[in-house]
Amino acid sequence: MNASDFKKERKDSQLVIRIKKAERDAFVDLCDQLDSSAAREIRRFIREFALTYAVPAQIPADLPTVAEGLAEKRPKKKARHLKKKK
Repeated sequence: MNASDFKKERKDSQLVIRIKKAERDAFVDLCDQLDSSAAREIRRFIREFALTYAVPAQIPADLPTVAEGLAEKRPKKKARHLKKKK
């Protein structure tokens, strides 16, 4: 599976978690500042976690590599909070 195939693949499952509203809001705000989305960053975490901790025989053949998973990367923009104010 190459990066373009991965990007076209339909996401057909959900993961529901409960966290404090303040934590969620802070996370979403930070993702916005970094020109990303909460869903994208959580998917990236799940892929990296699975590749780091899974026994190689347990890694699904269709799980993208970190490099392929990172093809879903954010645009090259500076985060708003890092820009100098005049």
